[in-house]
Amino acid sequence: MTSALEVLAPGPLTTVQDLGRPGWAHLGVSASGAADTASLTLANRLVGNPENAAALEITFGGLQARLRCRRPDNTPTVRYLALTGAPCPATVNDRPVSLNAPVPVGDNDVLALGTPASGLRTYLAVRGGLTPPATLGSRSTDLLSGTGPAPLRPGDTLPVGEPVSPMPGVDLAPRSAPPAEFVLRVWPGPRDDWFEQASLTNFFTARWEATSNSNRVGIRLTGPALRRSRTGELPAEGMVRGALQVPPNGQPVLFLADHPVTGGYPVIGVVHQADLPLAGQISPGVPIRFRPVVFRRAGCTAR
Repeated sequence: MTSALEVLAPGPLTTVQDLGRPGWAHLGVSASGAADTASLTLANRLVGNPENAAALEITFGGLQARLRCRRPDNTPTVRYLALTGAPCPATVNDRPVSLNAPVPVGDNDVLALGTPASGLRTYLAVRGGLTPPATLGSRSTDLLSGTGPAPLRPGDTLPVGEPVSPMPGVDLAPRSAPPAEFVLRVWPGPRDDWFEQASLTNFFTARWEATSNSNRVGIRLTGPALRRSRTGELPAEGMVRGALQVPPNGQPVLFLADHPVTGGYPVIGVVHQADLPLAGQISPGVPIRFRPVVFRRAGCTAR
């Protein structure tokens, strides 16, 4: 069977993503991968792919793509696809289709996505997975380092692999839409002692907002300026996804999938790993609140 996905229109930004390339920070390359890993893995499971199979991450909708699927004897056949993440209108040949469900698509059928009603990133998995060449063990696009496939353009064609597992037999996997206000759990530190107590209080009580100057590298936030309790600068330190770094203007930056591997500004806190997929759906103008993580005997929770 010969299958491929032809991009007719990529929308504002569409990239190939899997679960990333960990282990290369010493070469200046972050793990990258899907901004919302929960949505990527769900889309893959719905069409019987391994969770790490490459799919499309579609930022703010607008994708139009044609599926080519034929058997070796050149007769047309059917492939399944699944859409998850930010909910948006979706059609195949102008007929509405559902999100969070496997959708049969035939040869030459055209998928079109509208603008998400909430959230930012929608994921498209095709049965068999997308198979452009891998770099450092991953097919993910890293916008900061330039590693992996370039952001998609009209006319790009992505090969689709052969299925390796049976379809899961699931008709629908309903999920809640991204919230109107995001609440993220945060581990304080490691440099929270660089800030005045009033600023620490403001950080966890203020209503922050994502600015339009945000991308897969990080979300720039606006809110009360966080003031330092000490002067001077830090030597460069390692950075992780979810780090909330505070530059001299006092407005935090929440690092996402394509973050730099080091930074010289103090990190006031780090978003809990379980909330990182949610952070990947934050769109400009959306309010955000942070809650400190506290230890409990049976685990941790937000205060």
